[in-house]
Amino acid sequence: MSTTSTAQDASNGGGNGRQPHARARRVLMFPLPFQGHINPMLQLADVLHGPGLAVTILHYTGFRNTLDPALRPEFGFVAVPDGVPADVVASGNVVSMIVAMNTAMEASVAFRDVLAGERMPRAACLFVDSSLFGAQKAAEELGLPTIALRTGSAACFNCILAYPMLHQNGYLPPEGSQLDMPVKELPPLRVRDLFLSSRADHDMLSKFLAKATHAARSYSALVLNTFEALETDELEKIRDEIGIAMVLATGPLHRLSSKTEGTAGRSSNVLPHEDHTCIEWLDTQITGSVLYVSVGSLACMDSGELSEVAWGLANSGQPFLWVVRQDLVPGSDGPCLPKGFDDMVTGRGRVTPWAPQQEVLAHRAVGGFWTHNGWNSTLESVAKGCPMICRPQFADQMMNARYVDAVWGIGFELEGELERNKIGEAILKLMKGSEGEAMRKRAGELKKTVASCFESGGSSLLAINELIDHVSSL
Repeated sequence: MSTTSTAQDASNGGGNGRQPHARARRVLMFPLPFQGHINPMLQLADVLHGPGLAVTILHYTGFRNTLDPALRPEFGFVAVPDGVPADVVASGNVVSMIVAMNTAMEASVAFRDVLAGERMPRAACLFVDSSLFGAQKAAEELGLPTIALRTGSAACFNCILAYPMLHQNGYLPPEGSQLDMPVKELPPLRVRDLFLSSRADHDMLSKFLAKATHAARSYSALVLNTFEALETDELEKIRDEIGIAMVLATGPLHRLSSKTEGTAGRSSNVLPHEDHTCIEWLDTQITGSVLYVSVGSLACMDSGELSEVAWGLANSGQPFLWVVRQDLVPGSDGPCLPKGFDDMVTGRGRVTPWAPQQEVLAHRAVGGFWTHNGWNSTLESVAKGCPMICRPQFADQMMNARYVDAVWGIGFELEGELERNKIGEAILKLMKGSEGEAMRKRAGELKKTVASCFESGGSSLLAINELIDHVSSL
């Protein structure tokens, strides 16, 4: 079978498979229970299922992002006890929750029992989110090979690998006076771009990342949701550093998934249903005129920031599609847009609780994306050739924004406090200015590069085929 037909089989979620006996092979897949991690894991599941591998999804049931097996009848689903204390879940501290998940997996017999129960017929391997490194140890004890999926960028993983050095050289924990200091060992990053969380205990985070790094050296293979041409140097650094035989850049994975984002990784009870009527609204807008505004499923703002964004959008005069989640303003009964806003933007502004993002970014009317720079959103924007206004908040978002600006030249960061006049200027810079036009041109070239990755002989398609062959050999 040619590489092109293999991609078609994978993207169609079916096909005849590469080998007549392939359906007898089965893989387990264990995503981290957060939306930005669930989606790429299930997209990878689609890729593997297409050529004939059977897929069983291991999933936590006690978290806000609870998978609904009814949405994916082609997969098997097995519940996993999370073992995370209720007070840790209630805290909302993502790092603390992930640490607790790993601690539970390392200490509890329950997860080993789940894996042991899935050995008949024996699974070929376990695909695990790289943040769930506790699963690797349990799988190793049962003789089950483990393949890790990194749902973030290669640059982010290099930062994780460098975390001890960053502490040793005085970059971390960050000091206020050092935030704009260049990290000469990791160009083009500055201290404020590093993998940080204002809510995380840095000692705890350091120990967590050290364990993740140690586990990375024991995987059968490492899969990253990126592509070679985007992060060539960063991928080479990873291959030199971790010393495992197979480091594969298979992304953007959403390009090979036959499912929409709503069914590929949708939570059963958290995110609202996608508003597909906003596509009909986009159909009425001028080509390239609309700014799409979305900060993903976790990022938030206070009521004052919401008001400034609303008036910045209104005063810019630019058409926009704005995703305003019900929980966008924490502690409120729902976001309240300022009085007079609706009247001012009638006809050129659309507010929705949730949008089919890939479809929106691909729409001819959309000419820019205001984003929090989660890696999925960043990669989707790159794949669609859409330039960005970057407003990162936590975790890897800052370094993603830095690469968008300083390396790829397809966007810029909106820094400092949100203020309506500054917001309006940023919108016009991206949508109307010469700088924005240059970014749009570079984004268009990257879009072509993404497409070439999945053509016959393309880097991502070759990586997918290498991964499938590797799994079939286990």
